[in-house]
Amino acid sequence: MSTLTLLMAVLALVAMLGGALLAILCKSTAVAIMATGMVSLMASVLFVLLAAPDVAMTEAAIGSGLTTFLFFFVLGRVKGADND
Repeated sequence: MSTLTLLMAVLALVAMLGGALLAILCKSTAVAIMATGMVSLMASVLFVLLAAPDVAMTEAAIGSGLTTFLFFFVLGRVKGADND
């Protein structure tokens, strides 16, 4: 692993840790959902750096994209049900 790749991997890990802490500590549900999406996106970047592009594409599509969309969809449905 080259020095640049190692530095990028460390930065991705720090961003993942920051996003995880933000998701745990924040009061807003929407911010927590975005933070978990960021953790998943940084995981896919880390998979690319580790030379696993197939796993990275799956993580980006399902972990970051679909799951974040699904969480926001459910959050909208739950908040909409409160108004009924």
